Amino acid sequence: MTPAIPPAIAALTGDMKAWRHHLHAHPETAFEEHATADFIAGLLDDFGVEVHRGLAGTGVVGVIAGKRTGNRAIGLRADIDALHVTEATGLPHASVHAGRMHACGHDGHTAMLLGAAKHLAATRDFAGRLILIFQPAEENEGGGKVMVEEGLFDRFPVDAVYGMHNWPGLEEGHFALRTGPIMAGYDVFEITLTGKGGHAAMPHLGTDQLVAAGHLMTALQSIVARSVNPTEAAVVSVTQMHGGDTWNVLPASVVLRGTVRTFTKAVQDLIETRITELSRSIAQGFGAEAAIHYERRYPATVNSPEEAAVAARVASAVVGADKVDTNCPQTMGAEDFAFMLGVKPGAYVQLGAGPGRGGCMLHNPGYDFNDALLGVGASYWVGLVHDQLAG
Repeated sequence: MTPAIPPAIAALTGDMKAWRHHLHAHPETAFEEHATADFIAGLLDDFGVEVHRGLAGTGVVGVIAGKRTGNRAIGLRADIDALHVTEATGLPHASVHAGRMHACGHDGHTAMLLGAAKHLAATRDFAGRLILIFQPAEENEGGGKVMVEEGLFDRFPVDAVYGMHNWPGLEEGHFALRTGPIMAGYDVFEITLTGKGGHAAMPHLGTDQLVAAGHLMTALQSIVARSVNPTEAAVVSVTQMHGGDTWNVLPASVVLRGTVRTFTKAVQDLIETRITELSRSIAQGFGAEAAIHYERRYPATVNSPEEAAVAARVASAVVGADKVDTNCPQTMGAEDFAFMLGVKPGAYVQLGAGPGRGGCMLHNPGYDFNDALLGVGASYWVGLVHDQLAG
């Protein structure tokens, strides 16, 4: 089935592409999206959308009232921030900001929601209110959490909220989703091992924190293998090790840092406990001490059953039921849309981007959003509004 893109949306694909390329060339990272927010707010104002600014600093919220009477409201969310990545695409619309890049497709997410906003503001053929959420700081800094804490849904009440992400590796134009956890929760940890440093030629006169750290790194891998129920999913990854400055000195301290991915609070609690226990006991065994800092960053992204069914129905109407996977694999990646789903029912879907430009996946210097998705994504947003705000 050829995607059912309304002619009015198809007519906007050129605009959406131009908006997307502008955003791609001018990326801004977490809570620094000032020019990006100005660009979004300016377009929304031109469309006749009621614009609100200031949530999470650089967040933009648009409100469109339907021309038919209705009490329901839904939220559609797009993330707007870029990453600290140096672009290597060589494209005409490549980043002009050194060390900043839209390497995750948030430029495309923003353009698709802007396209839907322009169409819906012009037609207003729905009942109730549409809340357009342009959220900053999705990457690592929890802008979604900040928006919720600053009163997003108090100021702009919704019955449900929906999110979407482009997905390289999933066939172009296909949708994927599932009820329940679709993306993992994301935690970080830092373990500092401290002891008595000394001369590398006389290790018996001190304690070797590097050896202790090596044993601890190996032991941490046993948590998922031997402490977590095999029917559950989890990942513990040590991603940094810092210690020592020269060849002949055993450092007095070594720092390990890493991440934890889980789908349930019970597993999250278990892993935090085991990291603490192993760190302290192994450090003690080597005559050192361990200080553990464990930070819970993003919860799991959990789709509610009714809204997941709505998302599947609307996606099927756009691309055909044969191109909608309603039981897609869970991913251990994290998404701060989880904070919105933590307080409102809703659904998060993946929109297939094909193999990715040059085979590049997300967060890659060679990645670029697939512009062929613009009409499909905007049509999905419009379809959700017509489905959920039919009156």
